[in-house]
Amino acid sequence: MRAIIVRHGNTFAPGEPPRRIGARTDLPLVESGRLQAQALAECFNGMQFDRCLASPLRRTQETAAIIAPNLRPEPAIWLREIDHGPDEGLSETEVIARVGARALADWDVHALPPPGWIVDASARVAAWRAFFAGMTGTVLLVTSNGAARFARIALGLGPARLRTGAYAEITAGAVTAWDVRP
Repeated sequence: MRAIIVRHGNTFAPGEPPRRIGARTDLPLVESGRLQAQALAECFNGMQFDRCLASPLRRTQETAAIIAPNLRPEPAIWLREIDHGPDEGLSETEVIARVGARALADWDVHALPPPGWIVDASARVAAWRAFFAGMTGTVLLVTSNGAARFARIALGLGPARLRTGAYAEITAGAVTAWDVRP
């Protein structure tokens, strides 16, 4: 039993200032994001995926289609990006001005969402645990950083960042790779 967790590719073009984008904003991949997805596809060349689960957002669906063109991604709401509430679409500077650097550090280190973010952490952890408990074969999951962090928490580990175009591997309930970019 193996889970390959992929964070979607880039949604901002080079030189375009990044913003907090979550569940409310359905951006497509930009060219560099499509290239990241292609690099992942080449990295997994020869790997046979039995299933593909993906967030319903366009960026994850596009990434999944590039990596596993012969599998139709099953939409999984529990893989959808978290909701950044009043910070959706804001720059990191604007988010820090509103919530403070400590609140963002608490999100990164402890998965404690800043005020106004809509995150049902217990439901996310329960969904990952249920997935791991029933998983068979090799499954590709395409999601976001906000959702992926709860996979580690479900396994009794602390949250960790998964960069765009990177993957994690969980084999037989153990993290064997995290945040690997091909």
